[in-house]
Amino acid sequence: MLDDRDRQILALLQENAETHLAEIADQLSLSPSACSRRIGRLRAEGYITGTIVLLDRQKISLPTTIFLLVRTGRHSKDWLDQFHSAVSTIPEIVEVHRLTGNFDYILKLVLPNVEYYDTVYKQLLKRIEMYDMSAYISMETVKLSRGLPTKHI
Repeated sequence: MLDDRDRQILALLQENAETHLAEIADQLSLSPSACSRRIGRLRAEGYITGTIVLLDRQKISLPTTIFLLVRTGRHSKDWLDQFHSAVSTIPEIVEVHRLTGNFDYILKLVLPNVEYYDTVYKQLLKRIEMYDMSAYISMETVKLSRGLPTKHI
C-alpha cells in the first residue's frame, strides 16, 4: 500500500527523474537512505517501470503532430498482426490506440513537416490494407502532461 510520501516521490520523479535523492528526501522530510529505500521499493513493486530522456522536438526537427484515424474492414488475427508489425516499424508513429466508436485506431505521428506525412502514409499502405484513413494536423498543443496523476493509487 502506498502512502502520501510514496505518491509525492512518484510525482517528483515524473517532473524530473534526475532530481537528486537528497533534494527529494529534504522535500519529504525523510533521510536520504529512507527515501532511497522507498524508491527501490517503488521500482521493485513495478510502480516505476523505467527512466527516459525527453527530447526537444523543435531541436530535433520534429515539430509537426498529425493524428491519423483509421478504420479497417478486417479484424482477423492475421490483419491485427500485420497492423501491429507495420505501426511498430515506423518510428514517426509514437502512439497507437485502439478505439470504440466509428474509428478503430488513432495514431499519433511526429514529423519534420506536413509534407512528410505522405512518406509515412505510403509506408503504411505498403504494409497493411485499411478501409479508411483520415489525417488531422495539430495546430497547437494546449496541454501536454508528461506525468500521470498519483492521487488514484
